Amino acid sequence: MGAISGMWDAQRWRDVVGGRDRSWRAVGIRAVLALAEPLVIAGTLWRNRRYDLGRAEIHDVGVPVISVGNITLGGTGKTPMTAWLCRWFRRRLIRVAVVSRGYGAEAGAVNDEAAVLELQLPDVPHLQNPDRVAAAMTAVEELASQLIVLDDGFQHRRLARSLDIVMLDALEPFGLDHVFPRGMLREPPRSLARADIIVLSRGDQVSAEERERIRRQARQYAPRSLWTESRHVPTQVLRLGAEPATVQELRGKRLAAFCGIGNPTAFRKTLSDMKLNPVAFREFPDHHRYRREDIADLSRWATAHGAELVLCTEKDWVKIQSSELGEVPLAALRIELEFTVGQELVERRLEEVLATVRRRERELEQADTADSDC
Repeated sequence: MGAISGMWDAQRWRDVVGGRDRSWRAVGIRAVLALAEPLVIAGTLWRNRRYDLGRAEIHDVGVPVISVGNITLGGTGKTPMTAWLCRWFRRRLIRVAVVSRGYGAEAGAVNDEAAVLELQLPDVPHLQNPDRVAAAMTAVEELASQLIVLDDGFQHRRLARSLDIVMLDALEPFGLDHVFPRGMLREPPRSLARADIIVLSRGDQVSAEERERIRRQARQYAPRSLWTESRHVPTQVLRLGAEPATVQELRGKRLAAFCGIGNPTAFRKTLSDMKLNPVAFREFPDHHRYRREDIADLSRWATAHGAELVLCTEKDWVKIQSSELGEVPLAALRIELEFTVGQELVERRLEEVLATVRRRERELEQADTADSDC
């Protein structure tokens, strides 16, 4: 999406491809993009067909792999889901590694999702490599990882997996009903049939009727997938050099807020649900790299609006790493995933994966014992 959507901010792009912009220019852009959509769909279906028929190689790295992905561009809650999974297995003393492509990372650095996960999960290594099979092998062979969580892995079919978890954002579940570049879908919705578990994220931000409508539509494509629902819960306020604070400490403050994430509307809605009404709000493109001039501009902006505190997402904060913007304190809101429907179904599937991990460990121990007896 980068090169094309870079012409506008994220909201402007959605207005054009989603049909909210009815200007003649927007109509023309949609017409041109519609010509490319069938070609993209055909290429995606051909690629998936090769894997389905065994004509493209799928690599098994010897340990269970759980993929967390989506079918749309933009943020759907993959990072909170990945963190939730890692914590679940770490509580059971399983050595977990996260593997991802590292999209948006500068040379020699990790991207913003990895930086967030490193902050939240200091005992879970995160390997970033465009060759995710190689990264997974490194995790198994050099780090003795017993389980791999593949972040943003639904379209990466080279790596065999035990579970495919797909996130659907309740605010925009089906990518404006068109495949990129005409819409926001990475692949047609029928691809949901590959999912073992579908997680509706931010389900609390829409009505029960809307959640049911999304569930019925998803069921048309994936009748055998487990259906679950979740919400994103603000849990802490982060400040550089200070202990995490409770979200209640934001009450009554004159806030300005900004974000550079895939779904800025979701951050706005989270603040609204918390009864926080920022005096000003700014959006940046997803994976935005904050430069010195951006920081200076944000400092002037916050001061001009008389903000007592500037609030951003954790994904933005890890890239800025400052306690202040000018003379205005800077803080980040930590978000964690909480299941509202179907957690017991998810945990049942995870218990099956856990049994596989432990069975493999017993087999390795028995093999080592046999070798030592020889």
